[in-house]
Amino acid sequence: QGCAQKYIVKNYFYYYLFKFSAALGEEIFYITFLPFTYWNIDHSVSRRMIIIWSIVMYIGQVSKDILKWPRPLSPPVVKLEMRTDAEYGMPSTHAMAATAISFSFLTATTNQYKYPFELGLVAAFVFSMLVCLSRLYTGMHTVLDVIGGALISAVLLMLLYPAWDTIDHLLLTSPFCPLLSIVVPLVLCYNYPKLDYYSPTRGDTTTILGAGAGATVGFWLNNQYAAPAYTGENLQLGIPLITSKIVVVVLARFFVGIFVVLLTRQLMKSVVLGMLGYRYKFPIGDLEARRRLEVEVPYKFITYSSVGFSATVIVPLLHKLLGLM
Repeated sequence: QGCAQKYIVKNYFYYYLFKFSAALGEEIFYITFLPFTYWNIDHSVSRRMIIIWSIVMYIGQVSKDILKWPRPLSPPVVKLEMRTDAEYGMPSTHAMAATAISFSFLTATTNQYKYPFELGLVAAFVFSMLVCLSRLYTGMHTVLDVIGGALISAVLLMLLYPAWDTIDHLLLTSPFCPLLSIVVPLVLCYNYPKLDYYSPTRGDTTTILGAGAGATVGFWLNNQYAAPAYTGENLQLGIPLITSKIVVVVLARFFVGIFVVLLTRQLMKSVVLGMLGYRYKFPIGDLEARRRLEVEVPYKFITYSSVGFSATVIVPLLHKLLGLM
């Protein structure tokens, strides 16, 4: 593990297409697209996607470490990614996330915005298919891993869809929401399935649940103490011609928001790691120490719950202050 293979790229179109598609199932996509929908499209759409994404990804990550199916053998497969090679393969969480995000977005917007359903369906299918195919091209998953991930995600979407409105209502109105949003994910992270060796799945799961927890607390606070900052009227998907003013406002919201989110992540990483390093007597650069349960879980959970909270509370307040409502 960790040894890069030599390979020759014969088709740069496929190479860059699928490398880009693979990034659509990673943190860089989640930390940009999910907040973008909250800032510029619709709060209810964003809430549904974030909750579905958190549930689907947790189930996918835990399933990997319970099933313990290996990734494709290399050789003969050439692996273009090495970070996730320590993880098990079945199911593909890239396939699960792509299916969940694209089809939950379609389902959440189809009744609220005027656009051709067929167009949305094709877009969701193409998005999820590109991410699924990228996992085969990069050598990270078998066909069965990808199909299994997509099917599991589809089943979860069908099971959760009837309860969407009920879950959303409870998240916004229940007085127990903030407490449960923090306690339940933390319990799940500390009781994550144990492996014989270190795998990044526990850390990645903590990152996802932390971000979802922080965002959920933000949703509740906004509903309790602040008027809705944005509505579906901000970006009407049915308008054929988007004015330059709308584009400028959307881009301004996005770049201001991303700057705050990335700044929050960097500051909290430094602060939390420094405090944990002082508490457990290890230097911040000690990778092995950072992988310990008592360090990794609070470090990633606090950091990314702060990111989720910042994206849903701090950024909208800043948008309002800057006149970007």
